Amino acid sequence: MIKLCTAMLIGAALVRPAAAIVEIDITEGQVEPMPIALPAFSGNGTDDQLAKDISDVVTADLRRSGLFNAIDPAAFIQQGMNVHTTPRFGDWRTIGAQALVTGSITKQPDGRLKAEFRLWDVYAGQQLIGQQFFTAPENWRRLAHIISDSVYERLTGEKGYFDTRIVFIDESGPKEARRKRLAIMDQDGANIRYLTRGTDLVLTPRFSPVNQEVTYMSYMGETPQVYLFNIETGQREILGDFPGMTFAPRFSPDGQQVIMSLQQGSNANIFVMDLRSRRTTRLTNTAAIDTSPSYSPDGRRIVFESDRGGAQQLYTMNADGSNPQRISFGPGRYSTPVWSPRGDLIAFTKLHQGRFMIGVMRPDGKGERILTEGYHNEGPAWSPNGRVLTFFRDTPGAQGGPQVWTVDLTGYNEQLVSTPNFASDPAWSPLLN
Repeated sequence: MIKLCTAMLIGAALVRPAAAIVEIDITEGQVEPMPIALPAFSGNGTDDQLAKDISDVVTADLRRSGLFNAIDPAAFIQQGMNVHTTPRFGDWRTIGAQALVTGSITKQPDGRLKAEFRLWDVYAGQQLIGQQFFTAPENWRRLAHIISDSVYERLTGEKGYFDTRIVFIDESGPKEARRKRLAIMDQDGANIRYLTRGTDLVLTPRFSPVNQEVTYMSYMGETPQVYLFNIETGQREILGDFPGMTFAPRFSPDGQQVIMSLQQGSNANIFVMDLRSRRTTRLTNTAAIDTSPSYSPDGRRIVFESDRGGAQQLYTMNADGSNPQRISFGPGRYSTPVWSPRGDLIAFTKLHQGRFMIGVMRPDGKGERILTEGYHNEGPAWSPNGRVLTFFRDTPGAQGGPQVWTVDLTGYNEQLVSTPNFASDPAWSPLLN
């Protein structure tokens, strides 16, 4: 496990500004990005390239969020900034910066990196936050993401999502015979690591919301099995062998249960397994296909898809399976629902008139909004702060295949997450720190 030592920067106590520097509502509508200046961190001569690499990652994180407009360094008036330099705030106001981040990276005698940064309110002319971190040099990218999260949180009032990972299915080879491997990467597509060899089919990985553990489906020949995989230790164990087909295993909010759909004949019902006792409890008992269950963040409700009304629609029920209620009533078919970690929205895939869409609605079914549509969009999964969704989009043609994308709740900020091969079924980790 990666460990980072942190401390507040000396002299970096929070100074209360007369008014908040920014308040951003990123739930809907187009957001005007905040102009922010991010000079390259200083490296004291010997570590200049590493310092630049770290500040480049911070800049890329904030820019990709869609909430920040990184000002072109060519416009900077004050040069040679480092963490101990007091900004000439007038110079930064002149170029339109509302916030300024300065920092430095130095290598310690014991080989560790020391990173220091300060976030400044340009218009108030005061420091908002300052921190320092110590870590091993190989953790430099993660260090950059943690700095990005600190800046994001101070300027938006919400937790960031940059110090996270995404687990997904890496797909390579010809379209009719794809090799599918379980893989993991940083949320920006860096540091890809393969967790399985691709000898067996793997499907639907899902992160635990409380630790670095993944549940996923795998086929040993014709036998479907549900696995638990610990990302930190590499330990894998079989959760169970289930007759027939098993669909979409997903963790409960406390990480102590896995909920899934099991096929029995022509229908499928929802079951939950306690990971400590391995006891399985049946939650639905219908002649329909009930699948894709997802808990509310308080664990009291479950959203799922079902064709019990004649077509795929979304339903909610109590955690014990009681009181099922249909919540989707728009045209088209709804599938793959997943409850936001904030509890305020449910994301879904929608198919209507040949169009695949990713959308959100409130838990009572009201306020439906489509965020993005494409040739084949599917499988939304939430960032841990509930403000961004990842999904995969297929491309047509013999050479086409799926790719991982992200979109925020405004629907305006859509980003491709580059991977070396095709990629599908992404799922977001909780924050690592």
